[in-house]
Amino acid sequence: MTDITAAGTFRMGDRIVNRLGYGAMQLAGPGVFGPPRDRDAALAVLREAVASGVDHIDTSDFYGPHVTNQIIREALSPYPEALTIVTKLGAVRGADASWLPAIRPDDLIAGVHDNLRNLGVEALDIVNLRVMGSIHAPSEGPIAEQFETLAALQQQGLIRHLGVSNVTPTQLAEALAIAPVVCVQNQYNLVHREDDAFIDELAAKGIAYVPFFPLGGFTPLQSGALNAVAERLGATPMQVALAWLLHRSSNILLIPGTSSLGHLRENLAAASLELSEETLAELDAIGGRAMA
Repeated sequence: MTDITAAGTFRMGDRIVNRLGYGAMQLAGPGVFGPPRDRDAALAVLREAVASGVDHIDTSDFYGPHVTNQIIREALSPYPEALTIVTKLGAVRGADASWLPAIRPDDLIAGVHDNLRNLGVEALDIVNLRVMGSIHAPSEGPIAEQFETLAALQQQGLIRHLGVSNVTPTQLAEALAIAPVVCVQNQYNLVHREDDAFIDELAAKGIAYVPFFPLGGFTPLQSGALNAVAERLGATPMQVALAWLLHRSSNILLIPGTSSLGHLRENLAAASLELSEETLAELDAIGGRAMA
């Protein structure tokens, strides 16, 4: 079994987690809607992830909806003391599987209680305010009312720590003026590098950066240069892409998702993949070409 501690740890509030975690989105059905095709396989993936040292699981009650949280509870409750479960609010699912904004105070309060009930916990470890923006990219706009609602729920003891997702540096500053932020979750990977400066700013502040779609999401990363590096290292392209993220900055935490035990094992093996300075420069150039 892979030793993921080789990738190191990082602190989110009073939680210290291994930098290689797991994202639960793919445990729901096709389109992140409805039940999984194979519930037993979903349970097995979660249990093996935790047995392999994963102590940071990312989820949301709008995955399914409700499906992934219910599967997490079935697979892992009572939860290991070291396990940190991070959820997010800001959307709900329509009957047609659409993603609908849910950012009114009443929506956020209801979302917290849905997460508490479906995960079977008395308090949520970390809750990210997911700003809808342009879906997978941030756009400017005030978030104070929404973040103040979550901060009030934190004061009530229902949330331990707060984070933000799909945000700009300006929105982060707005949130920080209200309450501490322990993590930022934005789209970032070897090709999508718009947050390079933001990551460095967060590292200086001691705030974790958790890239969503670290492997490209619904359109997996494609690069001949990446494939060539992977072949040379005897690894898969996705392992190299994850290893590059781990090398990029010590405040980056990874949450690659999968519903396959085989892919889970491949992803976790990236924790021990060493990349030379020359290889890192070669991989950095991929992002430079994609952004040109």
